[in-house]
Amino acid sequence: MNIYIYARSGHNFGLENIRRCSAIYKRLAHLDPLLATADYRAASFAKSELGVKKGLGVDIIGNLPHMMRRKDILIFDSFEPSETMRIYMKDFCEILLEVGVDIPYDIIDDTYFTKTKTINEKGFFFADDDYEAEMLELTKDCKNSDIPILLGHYFFLGSEDKLAPFFSEIYEDEDYEKFIKGTKYLLTSSVHSALESLASGNNPVFFKRNIKHYKGELHLLEKYEIPQIDGKNLDEMMVNFEQVIANYPKTCEIEKIDTSEIIKNIEDTMKKFEDIYQ
Repeated sequence: MNIYIYARSGHNFGLENIRRCSAIYKRLAHLDPLLATADYRAASFAKSELGVKKGLGVDIIGNLPHMMRRKDILIFDSFEPSETMRIYMKDFCEILLEVGVDIPYDIIDDTYFTKTKTINEKGFFFADDDYEAEMLELTKDCKNSDIPILLGHYFFLGSEDKLAPFFSEIYEDEDYEKFIKGTKYLLTSSVHSALESLASGNNPVFFKRNIKHYKGELHLLEKYEIPQIDGKNLDEMMVNFEQVIANYPKTCEIEKIDTSEIIKNIEDTMKKFEDIYQ
């Protein structure tokens, strides 16, 4: 019996699911799980940056049965499965858990609950994905914002040179954890990054992208009372951002999600099947 964790990912989707599932993976590391992602690049990123030891790309969740065995355990973070596929998955797996249903969306890697020194008073992280070049459109005809920007993992080649005139400093995507933990006021369109910032003791501000299709995670902004802004371009966003952080509201504290019962259930199930097959 093996544990598989599947996360939807891709250059037009982002890495929020990967970050959530990597946090789950690390809690189950003693059981030797495997992280499967929609694209191999995300799996490589999880192994190099997020503490994952076993990961691979499988294109779509429908390919998992080619490597899984009946009665394996599956945890998935994706809206790909249809109702028919979910019925099949439930029958195929001994344990089937869905992130956002059985495991909350606000599960954060434990590393973000450790406060570090501030390296930036303010910072901007758009997202890991920008397939439609929305970030470049936001900066069109705008002035320098005088804050640093963290590049997204899936940003196109050449984005750094095009964005440099509008920001005080460019951070590469490898600096993600340092940037999120070390930025006092973070402006971002990523709900998960906002939660990581909050867990680190910082003050996130969220803006909703025009073309991003958000699913079930937006309610977390209200749950933790994270302030939100809008703006048709970078100039307007910076004005609204400055107004919020000048009198930053009190947010709710985010705590570590307790997964002890889930882990014990998985451990007990694996032990039971180990005894049977032995």
